[in-house]
Amino acid sequence: MAEKPNSSAGAPDFSNWSCPLPLADYPTIVMGHGGGGKLGNELVEHLFLPAFRNPALENLGDAAIFDLGSGRLAMSTDSFVVQPLFFPGGSIGELAVNGTVNDLAVSGAVPRFLSASFILEEGFPLAQLAAIAEAMAQAAATAGVHIVTGDTKVVERGHGDGCYINTAGVGVLRPEVVVGPHLAQPGDTVLVSGTIGDHGMAIMSVREGLEFESQIRSDCAALNGLIAQVLDAVGSQVHAMRDPTRGGLASTLNEIATASGMGIEIDEASLPVRPEVQSACELLGLDPVYVANEGKAVFFVAPEAAAQVLEILRAHPLGRDAARIGQVTAQHPRMLVARTGMGANRVIPTQIGEQLPRIC
Repeated sequence: MAEKPNSSAGAPDFSNWSCPLPLADYPTIVMGHGGGGKLGNELVEHLFLPAFRNPALENLGDAAIFDLGSGRLAMSTDSFVVQPLFFPGGSIGELAVNGTVNDLAVSGAVPRFLSASFILEEGFPLAQLAAIAEAMAQAAATAGVHIVTGDTKVVERGHGDGCYINTAGVGVLRPEVVVGPHLAQPGDTVLVSGTIGDHGMAIMSVREGLEFESQIRSDCAALNGLIAQVLDAVGSQVHAMRDPTRGGLASTLNEIATASGMGIEIDEASLPVRPEVQSACELLGLDPVYVANEGKAVFFVAPEAAAQVLEILRAHPLGRDAARIGQVTAQHPRMLVARTGMGANRVIPTQIGEQLPRIC
């Protein structure tokens, strides 16, 4: 058990935290604080939000929404520390661009401009940096965005891990579209744009040296084109969108259940999972619903538009495996419940930390 903080010695006082132990029982940062689970949520809610509180931050969505008078804009930022830097299906370069593009897109914005900041370790090979930069340039071109500013810092050998990247992005909000995790409504159909767990298991298969009949590849991709097609067709009938990255599908659905005050029911048999990803998860003792994705989106859609949205998704190269996985309900508020293959129901909670560190 970690030693409790001593407020009399100048350390933060966690006595008023609402979470049960052990969430408030960490006087220092642990890996789980960066995993998209309860520890990270508590860090935001009780440390960062009180320090930085303002109306644009209150939403706590994938991007901040603000109005400059001439129109609404969205802004997002993300940092990438993935290991290895190159993996089947991509690299930290594509990941940095696509991750920020997707955060803007699921907020209802058309992504336009990105920044790119690099923290490099002394001794990092320039050839690898050039490959990362070229991958970022190609990803930006594919997504239709421009990298317009950036920064470079170098730390001493042994004080970094090769290359970290931070990106920030700005997009223009569609005037007719208002989406957000708090807007999910009872009766909404929950759709996912494709198979889950691909990115996380691609990283782990490399780390663990796992080999399968089919190579597991990351789903890293920019989803703004796919999302634009959905919004062009049924914009006002899409109530919420998220990209289930750290913490996987389960964490994303739990966040939306909490924000909306609704319950979410999913059917485990409907979850699209590639056989090789399922095998890798079973081998490592992991649940695919908690494994990170980097090229999937979750849509909360009015039931009368669900069939049309599913058709649009499946007609797009990035949405061929889209599936209807559940619905929103007024029952069991703020909880995610799954119908199992045995016909029983099980609660899927938000994890305290993360199963897989350094995934993105």
